[in-house]
Amino acid sequence: CRTLHSIPHVVAFTTCLASLIRPAQIDSDDVITRDEQIYVLIGAHAKCERSIKAHMSLVKEGDCVPEWDGIICWPRSRAGQLVSVLCPQYIYDFNHRGQAYRQCDAAGSWEQVPSINRTWANYSECTAYLTSNHRSQEEKVFERLHLMYTVGYSISLASLSVAVSILGYFKRLHCTRNYIHIHLFASFICRAVSIFVKDAVLHSMSEDRDDETGFAAQKSHTAGCKVAVTLFLYFLATNHYWILVEGLYLHSLIFMAFLSDKSYLWALTIIGWGAPSVFVSIWVSARASLADTQCWDISAGNLKWIYQVPILAAIV
Repeated sequence: CRTLHSIPHVVAFTTCLASLIRPAQIDSDDVITRDEQIYVLIGAHAKCERSIKAHMSLVKEGDCVPEWDGIICWPRSRAGQLVSVLCPQYIYDFNHRGQAYRQCDAAGSWEQVPSINRTWANYSECTAYLTSNHRSQEEKVFERLHLMYTVGYSISLASLSVAVSILGYFKRLHCTRNYIHIHLFASFICRAVSIFVKDAVLHSMSEDRDDETGFAAQKSHTAGCKVAVTLFLYFLATNHYWILVEGLYLHSLIFMAFLSDKSYLWALTIIGWGAPSVFVSIWVSARASLADTQCWDISAGNLKWIYQVPILAAIV
């Protein structure tokens, strides 16, 4: 069994930080930051306190009273009963299929651990994903995925560079249709390069955290990391908008043949490169003011729809 020594301190810790963090929008499907996790935990604590007040009248003499231990809201229990509660969904890293346990002793009190004077609780099922073995398996999977997409993007980058060179070198291939192809290929090239840059910056950030470098150095690296993530999202959006431009051009050939290619190309260029810059800039402003945490590489709940909805609209 696993006894959590520091659970009572979590309440004081989260209460202290409640005044320091801004409310963040949380999506249960996302990876969340430390500040967002603390915010969700504070919300669970408040909900638990309301539940305890509502059910205190049901507590009988000899029962263990309901209480919040800093992580889980434990219900009332009869004397001599082992209480099991599902591992909470609001703790992201927990095994949500497991259970946590507490023992209500014969005297109607939660069982204590005499050596440390703390309430006994078994969270071993909840923390199954936090073991070193599980972490090492996850790291192996991510390393393989990283290798696969690095090789894929490298091949794509080389192939597209050759294609752009051919389209640019031979004058016979210079036409509006091929100019649009070049823009599309260039957006994919920029996307591949931005991914390599983002991975390199994130890797250097993780190494700096391990080396425990100074605050000023970490702050400057974080700013560069945010720029890298922003450029990645921008070029991701331009990919989809240049695919949209390809469709618009084909449509114009059929239904709007009277338009001049030169003027139409400028309009399409603004759509392909300009439109993504608008909603990505809005996302940057929202992220900086509402969820300015770490490197912006981790999703901040519903803020992701600022750039995902326009991209989905382009696809549709």
